[in-house]
Amino acid sequence: MKTSGFKKVFSSLGGVLFVFGFYSCGKFFEKQPDQEPLARVGEAYLYRSEIEPLLGLNMSKEDSASFVTSYINNWASNKLLLGKAKINLSEDKLAEFDELVANYRNDLYTRAYKEALVAQGSDSLVTDQELEDFYNIEKQNFRLKEKLVQLRFVQLPNQFLNKDEVIKTLKRFNADDIQYLDSIGVHFNKLNFNDSLWVTVDRVISEIPPLTAENEKEYLKKSQFFELEDAKGVYLTKITDVLKANDIAPLSYIEPTIKQVLLSRRRLDYIRKLETEIIDEAIKDKEFEVYAKDDK
Repeated sequence: MKTSGFKKVFSSLGGVLFVFGFYSCGKFFEKQPDQEPLARVGEAYLYRSEIEPLLGLNMSKEDSASFVTSYINNWASNKLLLGKAKINLSEDKLAEFDELVANYRNDLYTRAYKEALVAQGSDSLVTDQELEDFYNIEKQNFRLKEKLVQLRFVQLPNQFLNKDEVIKTLKRFNADDIQYLDSIGVHFNKLNFNDSLWVTVDRVISEIPPLTAENEKEYLKKSQFFELEDAKGVYLTKITDVLKANDIAPLSYIEPTIKQVLLSRRRLDYIRKLETEIIDEAIKDKEFEVYAKDDK
Protein backbone atom coordinates (compact mmCIF):
# COMPACT_ATOMS: atom_id res chain seq x y z
CA MET A 1 0.00 0.00 0.00
CA LYS A 2 1.32 3.48 -0.85
CA THR A 3 1.97 6.00 1.93
CA SER A 4 -0.87 8.28 0.88
CA GLY A 5 -3.33 5.38 1.00
CA PHE A 6 -1.94 4.29 4.34
CA LYS A 7 -2.61 7.74 5.79
CA LYS A 8 -6.20 7.58 4.54
CA VAL A 9 -6.71 4.29 6.39
CA PHE A 10 -5.59 5.72 9.69
CA SER A 11 -7.47 9.00 9.23
CA SER A 12 -10.69 6.97 8.87
CA LEU A 13 -10.41 5.26 12.25
CA GLY A 14 -11.82 8.24 14.16
CA GLY A 15 -12.97 7.84 17.71
CA VAL A 16 -11.78 4.25 18.22
CA LEU A 17 -8.15 5.28 18.18
CA PHE A 18 -8.84 8.53 20.01
CA VAL A 19 -9.56 6.44 23.10
CA PHE A 20 -5.89 5.54 23.17
CA GLY A 21 -4.73 9.10 22.64
CA PHE A 22 -3.03 9.14 19.26
CA TYR A 23 -2.99 12.51 17.51
CA SER A 24 -4.35 14.03 20.74
CA CYS A 25 -1.20 15.69 21.99
CA GLY A 26 1.90 17.15 20.40
CA LYS A 27 4.17 15.65 23.06
CA PHE A 28 3.87 12.25 21.36
CA PHE A 29 5.82 13.59 18.46
CA GLU A 30 8.34 15.30 20.71
CA LYS A 31 9.31 11.97 22.25
CA GLN A 32 10.02 10.22 18.93
CA PRO A 33 10.40 12.97 16.29
CA ASP A 34 11.36 10.46 13.57
CA GLN A 35 8.37 8.16 14.11
CA GLU A 36 4.63 8.66 14.02
CA PRO A 37 2.78 7.16 17.00
CA LEU A 38 -0.68 5.73 16.56
CA ALA A 39 -1.59 4.88 20.14
CA ARG A 40 -0.29 5.19 23.68
CA VAL A 41 -0.80 3.21 26.88
CA GLY A 42 1.05 4.81 29.77
CA GLU A 43 4.64 5.27 28.61
CA ALA A 44 4.34 2.68 25.80
CA TYR A 45 3.78 3.83 22.23
CA LEU A 46 2.62 1.98 19.15
CA TYR A 47 4.08 3.41 15.96
CA ARG A 48 2.86 3.45 12.38
CA SER A 49 6.07 1.68 11.28
CA GLU A 50 5.15 -1.35 13.40
CA ILE A 51 1.81 -1.94 11.67
CA GLU A 52 2.49 -0.83 8.11
CA PRO A 53 4.48 -4.00 7.13
CA LEU A 54 1.55 -6.17 8.30
CA LEU A 55 -0.92 -4.71 5.83
CA GLY A 56 -1.35 -6.73 2.66
CA LEU A 57 -0.81 -4.95 -0.64
CA ASN A 58 -4.18 -6.17 -1.91
CA MET A 59 -6.16 -5.08 1.14
CA SER A 60 -9.07 -2.75 0.51
CA LYS A 61 -9.32 0.51 2.44
CA GLU A 62 -12.09 -0.98 4.60
CA ASP A 63 -10.17 -4.21 5.34
CA SER A 64 -7.05 -2.23 6.23
CA ALA A 65 -8.99 0.03 8.57
CA SER A 66 -10.59 -3.00 10.26
CA PHE A 67 -7.23 -4.75 10.64
CA VAL A 68 -5.54 -1.67 12.10
CA THR A 69 -8.37 -1.05 14.55
CA SER A 70 -8.26 -4.67 15.74
CA TYR A 71 -4.46 -4.63 16.02
CA ILE A 72 -4.40 -1.43 18.07
CA ASN A 73 -7.17 -2.63 20.38
CA ASN A 74 -5.35 -5.94 20.96
CA TRP A 75 -2.07 -4.12 21.56
CA ALA A 76 -3.72 -1.78 24.06
CA SER A 77 -5.55 -4.60 25.81
CA ASN A 78 -2.32 -6.56 26.27
CA LYS A 79 -0.46 -3.52 27.58
CA LEU A 80 -3.25 -2.62 30.00
CA LEU A 81 -3.59 -6.19 31.28
CA LEU A 82 0.18 -6.42 31.73
CA GLY A 83 0.14 -3.21 33.74
CA LYS A 84 -2.68 -4.46 35.93
CA ALA A 85 -0.91 -7.77 36.42
CA LYS A 86 2.29 -6.06 37.60
CA ILE A 87 0.28 -4.02 40.09
CA ASN A 88 -1.99 -6.76 41.42
CA LEU A 89 0.16 -9.90 41.40
CA SER A 90 2.27 -10.60 44.46
CA GLU A 91 5.98 -9.89 44.47
CA ASP A 92 6.70 -13.60 44.83
CA LYS A 93 4.55 -14.44 41.82
CA LEU A 94 6.15 -11.69 39.72
CA ALA A 95 9.62 -12.91 40.69
CA GLU A 96 8.62 -16.46 39.76
CA PHE A 97 7.41 -15.34 36.32
CA ASP A 98 10.49 -13.18 35.77
CA GLU A 99 12.66 -16.21 36.45
CA LEU A 100 10.64 -18.33 34.03
CA VAL A 101 10.97 -15.67 31.32
CA ALA A 102 14.71 -15.37 31.91
CA ASN A 103 15.16 -19.14 31.76
CA TYR A 104 13.12 -19.36 28.59
CA ARG A 105 15.12 -16.56 26.96
CA ASN A 106 18.41 -18.22 27.93
CA ASP A 107 17.17 -21.54 26.60
CA LEU A 108 16.22 -19.95 23.26
CA TYR A 109 19.64 -18.36 22.89
CA THR A 110 21.63 -21.44 23.80
CA ARG A 111 19.44 -23.75 21.73
CA ALA A 112 19.78 -21.51 18.66
CA TYR A 113 23.56 -21.38 19.12
CA LYS A 114 23.79 -25.16 19.49
CA GLU A 115 21.70 -25.71 16.38
CA ALA A 116 23.95 -23.33 14.43
CA LEU A 117 27.06 -25.20 15.57
CA VAL A 118 25.48 -28.56 14.75
CA ALA A 119 24.48 -27.34 11.29
CA GLN A 120 28.04 -26.25 10.61
CA GLY A 121 29.94 -29.18 12.05
CA SER A 122 27.73 -32.28 12.24
CA ASP A 123 27.81 -34.78 9.38
CA SER A 124 24.38 -35.42 7.86
CA LEU A 125 25.46 -38.31 5.63
CA VAL A 126 24.34 -41.79 6.70
CA THR A 127 25.97 -44.63 4.78
CA ASP A 128 24.28 -47.81 3.66
CA GLN A 129 26.58 -49.77 5.95
CA GLU A 130 25.52 -47.71 8.97
CA LEU A 131 21.87 -48.29 8.10
CA GLU A 132 22.39 -52.02 7.68
CA ASP A 133 24.43 -52.39 10.88
CA PHE A 134 21.82 -50.57 12.95
CA TYR A 135 19.00 -52.57 11.35
CA ASN A 136 20.68 -55.91 12.06
CA ILE A 137 21.13 -55.00 15.72
CA GLU A 138 17.70 -53.46 16.30
CA LYS A 139 15.42 -55.19 13.80
CA GLN A 140 13.52 -57.10 16.47
CA ASN A 141 12.27 -53.71 17.64
CA PHE A 142 10.91 -52.84 14.21
CA ARG A 143 7.63 -54.73 13.97
CA LEU A 144 5.02 -53.88 11.38
CA LYS A 145 1.76 -52.40 12.57
CA GLU A 146 -0.01 -53.22 9.30
CA LYS A 147 0.17 -55.59 6.37
CA LEU A 148 2.56 -54.78 3.52
CA VAL A 149 2.67 -56.14 -0.02
CA GLN A 150 4.94 -56.07 -3.03
CA LEU A 151 3.12 -56.14 -6.35
CA ARG A 152 3.02 -55.12 -9.96
CA PHE A 153 -0.23 -54.16 -11.64
CA VAL A 154 -1.83 -52.33 -14.53
CA GLN A 155 -5.23 -50.80 -15.02
CA LEU A 156 -6.50 -51.31 -18.58
CA PRO A 157 -9.40 -49.63 -20.33
CA ASN A 158 -12.44 -51.93 -20.26
CA GLN A 159 -12.25 -52.75 -23.98
CA PHE A 160 -8.45 -53.20 -24.19
CA LEU A 161 -7.78 -55.62 -27.07
CA ASN A 162 -4.50 -57.26 -25.97
CA LYS A 163 -5.49 -58.06 -22.39
CA ASP A 164 -4.41 -61.72 -22.62
CA GLU A 165 -0.93 -60.73 -23.77
CA VAL A 166 -0.63 -58.21 -20.96
CA ILE A 167 -1.66 -60.90 -18.44
CA LYS A 168 0.95 -63.32 -19.77
CA THR A 169 3.79 -60.78 -19.70
CA LEU A 170 2.79 -59.36 -16.32
CA LYS A 171 2.90 -62.84 -14.79
CA ARG A 172 6.18 -63.94 -16.42
CA PHE A 173 7.87 -60.53 -16.26
CA ASN A 174 11.25 -61.28 -17.85
CA ALA A 175 13.38 -58.66 -19.63
CA ASP A 176 11.45 -58.96 -22.89
CA ASP A 177 8.14 -58.76 -21.05
CA ILE A 178 9.21 -55.59 -19.25
CA GLN A 179 10.26 -54.03 -22.54
CA TYR A 180 6.91 -54.97 -24.10
CA LEU A 181 4.88 -53.58 -21.20
CA ASP A 182 6.90 -50.36 -21.21
CA SER A 183 6.30 -49.96 -24.94
CA ILE A 184 2.50 -50.08 -24.57
CA GLY A 185 2.31 -48.46 -21.13
CA VAL A 186 0.98 -45.25 -22.64
CA HIS A 187 -2.30 -47.09 -23.24
CA PHE A 188 -2.71 -48.10 -19.58
CA ASN A 189 -4.78 -46.04 -17.16
CA LYS A 190 -2.39 -46.90 -14.30
CA LEU A 191 0.69 -49.04 -13.93
CA ASN A 192 3.25 -50.10 -11.35
CA PHE A 193 6.14 -52.37 -12.32
CA ASN A 194 8.32 -51.67 -9.26
CA ASP A 195 7.62 -54.86 -7.33
CA SER A 196 10.54 -54.27 -4.96
CA LEU A 197 8.61 -51.47 -3.26
CA TRP A 198 6.65 -52.34 -0.11
CA VAL A 199 3.25 -50.66 0.12
CA THR A 200 0.45 -50.75 2.66
CA VAL A 201 -2.82 -52.51 2.02
CA ASP A 202 -4.66 -49.20 2.32
CA ARG A 203 -2.57 -47.80 -0.51
CA VAL A 204 -3.31 -50.82 -2.71
CA ILE A 205 -7.03 -50.53 -2.00
CA SER A 206 -6.96 -46.85 -2.94
CA GLU A 207 -5.39 -47.74 -6.32
CA ILE A 208 -7.65 -50.74 -7.01
CA PRO A 209 -11.21 -49.75 -6.03
CA PRO A 210 -12.79 -53.22 -6.48
CA LEU A 211 -10.41 -54.39 -3.77
CA THR A 212 -11.78 -53.64 -0.30
CA ALA A 213 -10.88 -54.16 3.33
CA GLU A 214 -13.47 -56.95 3.39
CA ASN A 215 -12.08 -58.96 0.47
CA GLU A 216 -8.36 -58.12 0.49
CA LYS A 217 -7.41 -61.34 2.32
CA GLU A 218 -8.80 -63.30 -0.60
CA TYR A 219 -6.62 -61.54 -3.16
CA LEU A 220 -3.52 -60.22 -1.39
CA LYS A 221 -1.60 -63.48 -1.05
CA LYS A 222 2.00 -64.17 -1.94
CA SER A 223 2.51 -65.22 -5.62
CA GLN A 224 -1.17 -64.71 -6.42
CA PHE A 225 -2.41 -63.15 -9.66
CA PHE A 226 -5.89 -61.68 -9.83
CA GLU A 227 -8.11 -59.72 -12.19
CA LEU A 228 -10.81 -57.33 -11.00
CA GLU A 229 -13.02 -54.98 -12.97
CA ASP A 230 -15.27 -51.98 -12.45
CA ALA A 231 -16.72 -49.21 -14.62
CA LYS A 232 -13.34 -47.45 -14.69
CA GLY A 233 -11.30 -50.34 -16.03
CA VAL A 234 -9.73 -53.77 -15.60
CA TYR A 235 -7.13 -54.26 -12.83
CA LEU A 236 -4.47 -56.93 -13.43
CA THR A 237 -2.32 -57.57 -10.38
CA LYS A 238 0.53 -59.91 -9.50
CA ILE A 239 1.41 -60.14 -5.80
CA THR A 240 5.08 -61.00 -5.36
CA ASP A 241 5.36 -60.95 -1.57
CA VAL A 242 3.37 -60.24 1.60
CA LEU A 243 4.32 -59.27 5.14
CA LYS A 244 1.78 -59.49 7.94
CA ALA A 245 1.31 -57.17 10.88
CA ASN A 246 3.90 -57.90 13.61
CA ASP A 247 6.41 -59.28 11.08
CA ILE A 248 9.84 -57.66 11.14
CA ALA A 249 9.75 -54.57 8.93
CA PRO A 250 12.07 -54.74 5.89
CA LEU A 251 15.03 -52.37 5.87
CA SER A 252 13.89 -50.64 2.68
CA TYR A 253 10.57 -49.75 4.30
CA ILE A 254 11.94 -48.28 7.55
CA GLU A 255 15.15 -46.81 6.14
CA PRO A 256 13.92 -43.19 6.54
CA THR A 257 13.07 -43.87 10.19
CA ILE A 258 16.45 -45.44 10.90
CA LYS A 259 18.21 -42.56 9.21
CA GLN A 260 16.43 -40.06 11.44
CA VAL A 261 17.32 -42.09 14.54
CA LEU A 262 21.00 -42.20 13.57
CA LEU A 263 21.11 -38.50 12.75
CA SER A 264 19.41 -37.66 16.04
CA ARG A 265 21.93 -39.74 17.99
CA ARG A 266 24.80 -38.19 16.07
CA ARG A 267 23.43 -34.73 16.80
CA LEU A 268 23.16 -35.44 20.54
CA ASP A 269 26.69 -36.85 20.63
CA TYR A 270 27.98 -33.79 18.82
CA ILE A 271 26.23 -31.43 21.25
CA ARG A 272 27.67 -33.31 24.25
CA LYS A 273 31.12 -33.02 22.71
CA LEU A 274 30.63 -29.29 22.15
CA GLU A 275 29.49 -28.75 25.73
CA THR A 276 32.52 -30.61 27.05
CA GLU A 277 34.89 -28.64 24.83
CA ILE A 278 33.31 -25.33 25.86
CA ILE A 279 33.79 -26.12 29.54
CA ASP A 280 37.35 -27.36 29.03
CA GLU A 281 38.25 -24.23 27.07
CA ALA A 282 36.70 -21.97 29.71
CA ILE A 283 38.66 -23.72 32.46
CA LYS A 284 41.87 -23.42 30.44
CA ASP A 285 41.27 -19.68 29.87
CA LYS A 286 40.31 -19.23 33.54
CA GLU A 287 36.82 -18.07 32.57
CA PHE A 288 35.19 -20.84 34.59
CA GLU A 289 36.13 -22.31 37.94
CA VAL A 290 34.40 -24.19 40.70
CA TYR A 291 35.07 -23.24 44.30
CA ALA A 292 35.37 -26.33 46.45
CA LYS A 293 33.60 -26.15 49.79
CA ASP A 294 35.36 -27.42 52.89
CA ASP A 295 33.61 -30.40 54.41
CA LYS A 296 32.61 -29.82 58.00
